[in-house]
Amino acid sequence: MRGDEEEVGAGRRLAGVLLGCLSALLGALFFLAAGVLLGPFLLRPRTRPRAREVLMAGGRRLVALERSRRSVFFGDRFPGPYEVPDRRLLRYLAARIGTGLVSGIVLGLLVFGEVLAVLLVRGIVRGSLGWTELLTQLLLGGVLLFLDVQGLYALSALDARLARACFGPSEQELLRRRIDELALSRAAVVQAVDTERRRIERDLHDGVQQRLVALAMLLGRARRGRARDPEQADALLRQAHAEAQDVLAELRDVAWRVYPAALDSLGLEEALGGVAQRCGIPLRVRFEAGDAPLPPPVEAAAYFVVSEAVTNAAKHSSASAVSVRVTRVGPLLTVRVEDDGRGGADPAGSGLTGLRSRVAALDGTLHVESPLGGPTTLVAELPCA
Repeated sequence: MRGDEEEVGAGRRLAGVLLGCLSALLGALFFLAAGVLLGPFLLRPRTRPRAREVLMAGGRRLVALERSRRSVFFGDRFPGPYEVPDRRLLRYLAARIGTGLVSGIVLGLLVFGEVLAVLLVRGIVRGSLGWTELLTQLLLGGVLLFLDVQGLYALSALDARLARACFGPSEQELLRRRIDELALSRAAVVQAVDTERRRIERDLHDGVQQRLVALAMLLGRARRGRARDPEQADALLRQAHAEAQDVLAELRDVAWRVYPAALDSLGLEEALGGVAQRCGIPLRVRFEAGDAPLPPPVEAAAYFVVSEAVTNAAKHSSASAVSVRVTRVGPLLTVRVEDDGRGGADPAGSGLTGLRSRVAALDGTLHVESPLGGPTTLVAELPCA
């Protein structure tokens, strides 16, 4: 629940307090009538379920009235449909009756104080009050007014807390959900890092290592045949030189997939330019994140989202073009990657699951739309604050 009390006038809030006193009285009458009429049926096991349904139906109508009162007169904003347990609902109504009736007593004391103030002014005008009695009345009246105002303020705050606990997740529930989310994201990040390490080891073993073995064999053949056939040795050396260049290119690609050094030295925009240069299909990048620096974890996450999405589009979707747009609106960085491939990407796949875990670790969200026939659209939203 989010209160917008600064946008609600004092007169409307006062009307809400008055209406809350009346609704508390209505709740008290409801409990009294329910106790008299439904009490015998609630005590009997056979009739208890039906009597409980009637009791809760009336209680939910009162709760709906309270929710509307908080929204209209106090500007509160509650989450969507929220299923309130029966016990919590009844506890809320009982507490609401207490705060409402006590608020009514405090308002009655304020009205009584105003009447006494009018009588005091009349006594001053008539000259029937001495200075000692006047000062005593002013001192006592000021103290009582202060206590009444503070009591009314505290009761209003208590009413808001009760509504927040009933109409939306309580602070304990939010904290528990946050702990669960952090635990899941931490486990997912650990799994994603482990998967990434295995992929890097596989790339090094199946790619770079095999090429280095082939390079060593070429150099060995060239060294052994240099004396017998110099021309063949020169051809082997040229082949080894080309193989060494391929190994360097592949090793550079592996290093970029681990962590691009351009992120630290040149920033996200230039690092994405490097992705476009290495991409095997046309890639258009629109960088509209402004000149303000981005947090390093956000830059890294955005880079890996683009890199993984572009790699998947080039390898698996038969795409002929990919477009990337990076925008920043306030504290939110949005990365949108779209290709014209055949679609059908599995959001539960290892690659997208790893990206989702990386984004979730920063409290971000990742959305994937990939219908059969395409196009595939991937949108990552990363908070920068």
